[in-house]
Amino acid sequence: MKNKSMSLETAPDHIKLAVDLIALLEENEIPNETVIAALEIVLSDYRNKATNSDTPPFSK
Repeated sequence: MKNKSMSLETAPDHIKLAVDLIALLEENEIPNETVIAALEIVLSDYRNKATNSDTPPFSK
């Protein structure tokens, strides 16, 4: 079983990015509905880019 208290320094890049994005959005007090709508657009855009490139999409 993985160590649940993993340091952010050793975390995978996608975890570091998620933490940074959450912090940025919270610090700027962006309303939840706005964040969700924006992230849906970003996710759709990046999925389209992954589909149309040679780079495999990120898997959960």
